[in-house]
Amino acid sequence: MLLPMNTEALDDGTLRRWGVLVVEDDSRARAFFEASVQRSPHLFWLGSAGTVQEALGWLARTATIPDVLLVDLGMPDGTGLDVIRDAVARFPGCEPLVVSVFGDEENVLASIEAGAVGYIHKDAAPEDIAQTIVEMKAGASPISPMIARRVLAKYRSLQSASILGLGAAAPEAAFDENERGLLSAREHEVLTLIARGFSYAEIARLKGLSVHTVQTHIKNLYGKLAVHSKSEAVFEATRLGLLPHPG
Repeated sequence: MLLPMNTEALDDGTLRRWGVLVVEDDSRARAFFEASVQRSPHLFWLGSAGTVQEALGWLARTATIPDVLLVDLGMPDGTGLDVIRDAVARFPGCEPLVVSVFGDEENVLASIEAGAVGYIHKDAAPEDIAQTIVEMKAGASPISPMIARRVLAKYRSLQSASILGLGAAAPEAAFDENERGLLSAREHEVLTLIARGFSYAEIARLKGLSVHTVQTHIKNLYGKLAVHSKSEAVFEATRLGLLPHPG
């Protein structure tokens, strides 16, 4: 029998299935991940947690070693980085895969340092996340193209600054040029209206969207800009050249 390269044959000839634990505060995302995992013959669902503390408690109590940790970074009571660190410390064979709205190189590199094997931006999440997990268990390191480009651009700018002896200030200016394609067209529209002082309800009415959809776009652009408020988003977007300077 031909086996997919990601699976292992056990002594009795059956296939090993990889156990997946999901740490995600969005209930719809959890349901999407669970459905994908449940459909895969190579994976099985261990459970899910909606907070950092719930995840840490699960890891402390479990008698089943998780093979894969599918984890978001932005949790209501902290960061998924703490869950990654705890999981790989307790279970060295566990491979974390980050799926997050945060696409900045700081979070990506921090995740890798914590033990993440892959990093998928939620905007680019595949329809079948199970297949991505299976490929990761085969030895791949999944990373969204947008994130890969940004990290590589940051690396190149740091390398150029080191060669030129420009110090720490130059890489920021060089990297800013790569931020211009950061937001989707809709996210940029929403951000522009935020900067003009429109409310969520007004933006929804103007663009023919639901308030929930507007809030989702705002959450995504907050993650991409690594900010936590409207004023921070406008300031950071202006600094990056995504919005015109006032006056």
